[in-house]
Amino acid sequence: MMLSEWEKCLKGELFDAHDNTFKAHKQAAYDFLKAYNQTEYNQGEQRHQLLQRYLGSIGHTATIGTPFLCDMAANIHIGNKVSVNMNCSFMDSNTITIDDETMIGPNVQIYTATHPTTVAERLNPNWETHPEQHFVLTKALPVHIEHQCWLGGGVIVLPGVTIGAGSVIGAGSVVTKDIPPHVVAVGNPCHVLKQLPERG
Repeated sequence: MMLSEWEKCLKGELFDAHDNTFKAHKQAAYDFLKAYNQTEYNQGEQRHQLLQRYLGSIGHTATIGTPFLCDMAANIHIGNKVSVNMNCSFMDSNTITIDDETMIGPNVQIYTATHPTTVAERLNPNWETHPEQHFVLTKALPVHIEHQCWLGGGVIVLPGVTIGAGSVIGAGSVVTKDIPPHVVAVGNPCHVLKQLPERG
């Protein structure tokens, strides 16, 4: 059975990012962002309704500051009591899951999409005969921020990363691999600095 480009994407396989399915999701995300970023801060109910309509899921008492950027919107899943600060970018080709009671600082960037590092693998061999496709192939891996985390300002999270429950990521860190639960981790590449006590 041949997989669709969307199915390839969610399975972490190489896919064509210019497939019509992605174009439809990107148009929906554009409509969402245009409306959301122009809705005033004090219109909390209207803002939350837009999040409920366009995101994959969002819990109660969860907020996203503006301006906000995302790629698909539909692949973003946010739990209860989550605060996403202003000027964050979520490139959600694959799923981005942020669990309950998590804080995301300003200017945080979360990426799920990547490309092969070698030119031979990266370039789309079908592009000459199908120029409507993207000239490079893309792969996307899910990102999971577990409950009660805190990501400081300017953190960058790369594709396929899981950040364990209760962990704190220092401002400006670049998270290239999984971070265990209940630690403070900092730097580029992000590494564990110290252990934190588990909440009783």
